[in-house]
Amino acid sequence: MSERDVDAELVARVQEGDKRAFDLLVLKYQRKIMRLLARMLRDPDEVEDVAQETFVKAYRALPQFRGDSAFYTWLYRIAINTARNWQAASGRRPNTISNVIDTEEGETFNQIDNLTDISTPESLMASRQIVETVNRAIDALPEELRTAIMLREIEGMSYEDIAQAMDCPIGTVRSRIFRAREAIAAQLRPVLDTDGERRW
Repeated sequence: MSERDVDAELVARVQEGDKRAFDLLVLKYQRKIMRLLARMLRDPDEVEDVAQETFVKAYRALPQFRGDSAFYTWLYRIAINTARNWQAASGRRPNTISNVIDTEEGETFNQIDNLTDISTPESLMASRQIVETVNRAIDALPEELRTAIMLREIEGMSYEDIAQAMDCPIGTVRSRIFRAREAIAAQLRPVLDTDGERRW
């Protein structure tokens, strides 16, 4: 049974009145939603509030959920829209404060795979420097690019699912991810000592 099938089963149980099934969905996606929101909002308390509001909205809207998209795509879209509404209501700009992606998550970027023996102090320092550079580069991206690259590289979502979550054409998603990768690569080249011709 695929993850989407498991989610569909849990959603069906919620729609039949099983509140515990929704608790399982919250447990499954809470960390991912909070990680996504941490890239959009400044204050950890705001992240918690918006995450809670996201799940409340999702719970209220689940009776109308038809399963045209994966549950997580639908949930991410609610989270993104809730964060945007929160920012608009409070007159705040998107987050530019660095949030740390741990090394494991940061390693989804291809260039980190080039590190060999990570047990040496030099390679550990290089790995940390790369992760910090990636974090700064992501934080400096405009919100639309930052959200797209996070959903693709950190959450592992497909282009189709990102297009649904961000409510835009798939071509726009591809363009945003390409531009985000180029911006990140530009910051990483000096750290990795690679030439400007390399594609990421």
